[in-house]
Amino acid sequence: MKRAGAMKISPHPYVERKKRVCGGRPVIRGTRFPVSSIAWNHKLGFTVEEILREFPHLTPAQVYDALSYYYDHQSEIEEEIHQAHDVEAWMKKYPPTLKVKRDRPAVVSG
Repeated sequence: MKRAGAMKISPHPYVERKKRVCGGRPVIRGTRFPVSSIAWNHKLGFTVEEILREFPHLTPAQVYDALSYYYDHQSEIEEEIHQAHDVEAWMKKYPPTLKVKRDRPAVVSG
């Protein structure tokens, strides 16, 4: 039996999706920080503590919830990560505006 006025508890209280925030991608609630960024850093081998050092505005609960969301929606977040790192697609969408002069060699500093 349901109680009148009972509050619905979200399975991921620190993650939200809003149409006008980061294109509707899942982000840390109240921020524009994408869940995929936390998942990517975690996949690179960063621990939660290291992620918190890199992003001190986040709390442990936010990072753990983002990872929980990632594991609950892994294929979706993996696709988002793949798209974010697809340089060829980005080059097509946002072609470079500077042109290399043909008579001048490119200078590479190293």
